[in-house]
Amino acid sequence: MDLLIPETGTIFWSFIGFSITFFILARFAWKPLLKALKERDNSIAQALLAAETAKQEVTQLHSDSEKILAEAKAERDRIIQEAREFKESLITESRELARKEGRKMIDDAREAIKNERAAAIHEIKKQVTELSVAISEKILVQELSDPGRQQEIIEKSLSDIKFN
Repeated sequence: MDLLIPETGTIFWSFIGFSITFFILARFAWKPLLKALKERDNSIAQALLAAETAKQEVTQLHSDSEKILAEAKAERDRIIQEAREFKESLITESRELARKEGRKMIDDAREAIKNERAAAIHEIKKQVTELSVAISEKILVQELSDPGRQQEIIEKSLSDIKFN
């Protein structure tokens, strides 16, 4: 049991040692330690304030970037819509121009066919007329070579005229 109960001398010298240590620490160490802790506390507070400011800036930058992204998407959509409208108008114009050109070509072809047909008919009539005259001439030469036959044709023509 002697080990559990300290002696008075030990208690006295322990108290003296503790008091000297406490005095030295209070006189020389506590102020610098408290000052260092206060500086650390201030630097942590400043770091937290800086972190909060940075967080607000990041939030602002994020909202700004979303706004810019939305504007860019809207601009992209507007440009795409304009391109589609331009494409549609270009296709419409091209189709209309092709239709006009096609109609013009068809009309020109019809006119050329009509002119060629008229020229062909005129040429055929001319050839038929020439052939008819040539045939009539040959027939008349043969028929009119005989004076009796000439008289008979004249009388027949006169009798046909009277009945018509």
